[in-house]
Amino acid sequence: QVQLVESGGGLAQPGGSLRLSCAASGFRFSFYAMAWYRQAPGKQRELVAAITSGGATNYADSVKGRFTISRDNSKNTVYLQMSSLKPEDTAVYYCNANRASPLGAYDYWGQGTQVTVSS
Repeated sequence: QVQLVESGGGLAQPGGSLRLSCAASGFRFSFYAMAWYRQAPGKQRELVAAITSGGATNYADSVKGRFTISRDNSKNTVYLQMSSLKPEDTAVYYCNANRASPLGAYDYWGQGTQVTVSS
């Protein structure tokens, strides 16, 4: 059974930091690209950061230089280090695993973790 379990969300002050974790199970983690998305109230879900199975990363312009995505294949875990947080970073953050192969496309989601940035 595939599971993606996020943790590390909570309340942070503007300028503060949080680290999100996503523990994966039930699939070959190292074969998958991993990503973090977020969805603020009344807005569409948007890509925040992604990391390929080979470790290449990309970021939304709004978080470049502030957020860092990383993965530990030995722990089947992906992380999102968030620094210099802004109120507009407030959202539910979702972990995503995805892979395309000749046998089909695979796309898994976590349940989300709330991040609130407020003084």
